[in-house]
Amino acid sequence: MITSALSDAHNKTDGKGGSASVDESITAWALAARSGDPDAVEQFVNALQRDVQRYVAHLCGDPQAVDDLAQDTFLRALGSLHRFEGRSSARAWLLSIARRAVIDSYRYAAARPRLSDVPDWQLAVELAQPRDLPGFDDGVALLDLLAALPDERREAFVLTQLVGLPYAEAAEVSDCPVGTVRSRVARARSTLLDLLDEAEAPAALAAV
Repeated sequence: MITSALSDAHNKTDGKGGSASVDESITAWALAARSGDPDAVEQFVNALQRDVQRYVAHLCGDPQAVDDLAQDTFLRALGSLHRFEGRSSARAWLLSIARRAVIDSYRYAAARPRLSDVPDWQLAVELAQPRDLPGFDDGVALLDLLAALPDERREAFVLTQLVGLPYAEAAEVSDCPVGTVRSRVARARSTLLDLLDEAEAPAALAAV
């Protein structure tokens, strides 16, 4: 159920436990990739490709642009690996690059005429989701609820609860104080639970 999904997200709030060791491995691959190790490059890209696609999909409004923006993110990252020193996790570093890639795409789009309305960002997220995992239907429903959140709260929730970044690294990616991220996540979770209660109320009444 979606409620359990929100509970699982709450349990991952600080990004502790297994995710820490995973981030250490990814950061080690990034550092090894600086010297041109092809295996390390492949491990680094494969480990973070889904996170980048998910994050980009939540930020951009064009489902056709998700793959291109993800590819642009990795091209920028691989071209900048020589400057990566491991002071933050490679995941946070890469998502910061993804954020800049999306912002640059907005600036580029703003400089040319818009031929049609931008498609809903939600479609892009759904297209980026794997279809063969348990609870996929619940995941799509959760995306419906996420669509109702203000952009900044949605980004904070996605970074910490779906991507799994610690608050400090989410703050680094979002370029805001850690306390602001915590507040946005708390408000997002409260809003999502309220929306979930409203969505399930008609079904509960029908069952009486």
